Amino acid sequence: MNGLEAKVAVVTGASRGIGEASARVLDAMGAQVVLTGRTVDDLERVANELGNNPIVVPADLAKPGAGTDLAERILEVVEGVDVLVNNAGIPMRRLPESITEEEIDLVFAVNVRSLLTLSIGLASSMKSRGGGSIINVSSVAGVRGPGARVAYAGTKGAVDAMTRALASDWGPDGIRVNSIAPGLIATAIWEESRNTIPGLIEDMEGQIALKRWGFGDDIADVVAFFASDSSRYVTGETLVVDGGLARVSASATPQVLPELLE
Repeated sequence: MNGLEAKVAVVTGASRGIGEASARVLDAMGAQVVLTGRTVDDLERVANELGNNPIVVPADLAKPGAGTDLAERILEVVEGVDVLVNNAGIPMRRLPESITEEEIDLVFAVNVRSLLTLSIGLASSMKSRGGGSIINVSSVAGVRGPGARVAYAGTKGAVDAMTRALASDWGPDGIRVNSIAPGLIATAIWEESRNTIPGLIEDMEGQIALKRWGFGDDIADVVAFFASDSSRYVTGETLVVDGGLARVSASATPQVLPELLE
């Protein structure tokens, strides 16, 4: 898949995981990629391995006004944006009884507020270029309702709802807005648990119909679809990419009623 030559793509949270994989696939499709995130060394590491004049614009999206500020700084270094991948986000594992108001504010600031304000800040440049594609990285948590994730799940439900609303607002301007809801992806968020909790990998795989964890490339390939003209008539959608975790019955061993075995 190609077709992003002469296009500019912004990827937030581009220093690792899904963001890094997305930056790489968009670069391979011909786009100039603007990489943003908090860890400058990692952003530069990724940029140094890309081929289409990538640009690094560091940002901490937890701060008030950060999304708007980032949009303004991006438009100082590129003439406009064609693709925006809103991947930056933070997890929040807390029981409802133990979560604090400050923690709720933090996870909503990064996962919801900055995503919306950055999108708004870059939308005018997309409109002036005849349209574009905004891809919001949501989560299967917004679909399933996992335990000890009430604030995090709330942010991802909000992302999916905003995706549909923005698709309605900006459809006449040629801007498509879609979201991707990844399932269990073996990124840095899970690295410590995967390495230290015995049986975790196998136990979690048992809940997935395809019987494996996902990786950054599994999501990046869907980002490529939404960024390209292959999805030219798709907007307002949330595509769950989870190997069947959310909507397919699965267990570690086949579950077949005895009377069906012959």
